[in-house]
Amino acid sequence: MPEGDSVYRATARLHLALAGHKLLRSDFRVPQLATTDLSDYTVDAVRPRGKHLLMRLVPPSDSDFEPVTLHSHLLMEGRWDVYSPAERWKRPAHTARVVLYTESATAVGFDIAQVDLIPTDHEQDLVGHLGPDLLGADWDPEQARKNLLADPERSIGDALLDQRLLAGIGNVYRCEVLFLARTHPLTPVGRLKDLARIIELSHRLLQVNKDRGRRVTTGDPHSREPLWVYGRAAKPCLRCGTKIQLFKLAAQNTGQERDCYYCPACQEMKE
Repeated sequence: MPEGDSVYRATARLHLALAGHKLLRSDFRVPQLATTDLSDYTVDAVRPRGKHLLMRLVPPSDSDFEPVTLHSHLLMEGRWDVYSPAERWKRPAHTARVVLYTESATAVGFDIAQVDLIPTDHEQDLVGHLGPDLLGADWDPEQARKNLLADPERSIGDALLDQRLLAGIGNVYRCEVLFLARTHPLTPVGRLKDLARIIELSHRLLQVNKDRGRRVTTGDPHSREPLWVYGRAAKPCLRCGTKIQLFKLAAQNTGQERDCYYCPACQEMKE
């Protein structure tokens, strides 16, 4: 599943290519929107909200239609690409779910599992449940702290992935933040003395990576090992040399299991 920084970058690319441009035509390859035609709508802005992507479109000035928002969530496999009009697509055409054409660019959403078209005034119906956005103008670390503490017995490794509490953290950042904070993933939130630091680290890591093509948490963008623990099971910890461990951590709200990497020495469970 994409992290907030990758959605931020995808949104920035789309905004740069499409904002202010009129759609020549649209092609929706999902059943619920198959007959939708957004020709002559103008892209007003493309904005991220956590891991959600919101493309706001306005109709022609002489139209009776209302502004709409094209909402997409990339989930595990989805992505948006931008091409010049004559450029060959890098992915198979049958995996395209949305294609938007302007005079200067073609935006293609591949393998997007969630696509919705709603009145812009109703955006909150889709994203209003999300917590403070780590990369958004509404970022509020104190509200994030209160949200996390609402269930003090919940493990911090689980809570950080709950987008209702704070929006933008995915599995990579969950593992990396807890390593940097020397916190075991199964530690109950209510037992953490440094919760504010974990929240601050989460915000800082997403901010420094949001404009990078390569995600780095170790501080060295040229390192062969850009991450401390994620994806490094059985390899030596870059800090102490202990073998990195991997286990499955189930989400309390969905039951979905995700890989969780940690160093048993640097992140020893404290009594």
